[in-house]
Amino acid sequence: MSVEPVRPITLDEIRDAQKRIAGTIVRTPLVKLELGKGFPDIRLKLENLQPINAYKLRGAANAVAMLSDAERSKGVWTISAGNAGQGVAYAARAAGVPCHVVVIDTAPESKKERMKALGAKLIPVPFDVAWQAMDERKYPGMDGTFVHPFDDHNFIAGNATMGLEILEDAPEVKAVIGGIGGGGLVTGLGSSIKALKPQVKVYGAEPETAAPAALSHKMGSPQTFAPWKQSFVDGAGGKSVFPRMWERMKPLVDGYIVVTLEETKRAMRLMAEKARVIAEGAGALPLAAALTGKAGDGPIVCIVSGGNIDLEKFCALISG
Repeated sequence: MSVEPVRPITLDEIRDAQKRIAGTIVRTPLVKLELGKGFPDIRLKLENLQPINAYKLRGAANAVAMLSDAERSKGVWTISAGNAGQGVAYAARAAGVPCHVVVIDTAPESKKERMKALGAKLIPVPFDVAWQAMDERKYPGMDGTFVHPFDDHNFIAGNATMGLEILEDAPEVKAVIGGIGGGGLVTGLGSSIKALKPQVKVYGAEPETAAPAALSHKMGSPQTFAPWKQSFVDGAGGKSVFPRMWERMKPLVDGYIVVTLEETKRAMRLMAEKARVIAEGAGALPLAAALTGKAGDGPIVCIVSGGNIDLEKFCALISG
């Protein structure tokens, strides 16, 4: 499958995407997390309030809208642990297009049920199979138009619209942190923020169990993370950094912050207690990273990328 070469995403493309998806997405609020003295100044970008409870709707809506009629007529498919699948299914349903999702079999039931409710046909596979299919951009039996969940120019341009909103709502921001799964979120943030305010730092956050981007940054080239382990942080933390994504991230991301699973649980609990926000594991990584102090005193914007987590599991994690 031929793929267009990696190129920077322009501000014009991001502004066009913002207009294109305005009727589909929610312009999410930015709220200050009141933590008291001795803590950084932290604001939460509440992407868990999107119609699918995750930021992926931005990218998916833009990517599906930009497909040609011929591409749409074949139907669309994607690969997902749940949030990209919901985004593509939501956008496909709105466009009247059939959708299949090759879904990681350990995805939370809540994410699977919601993809089905949006009309997607699910093909459950182990993580390794899904990761390989993402790399190869193909899966046996899938013949529709593939929408890559992160390595897709139009998907990333949709994600980048978040950066425009952040700079409007917090022009004084010093740093922005996004979780990393494949790298589509931080690449989008970096594309819009660096174009408008290059002095603002952009950081990626990863769990200690799956931190290939931090390793790649340290080694200066895209790496595979050998000690990878599955965890409740199912929406972030890949096994490797794809070379194309490394090419995208390298000029835009200033650094990577690795957090423990305990720090991530603490961040989930803190958001629930202080802001009444339910965040899934990946959505709590940026706050956990901000609380390490490695991103400075702020103002820091933490992207709460999603809130799709089974409530019983959420309660068990924050009360443990």
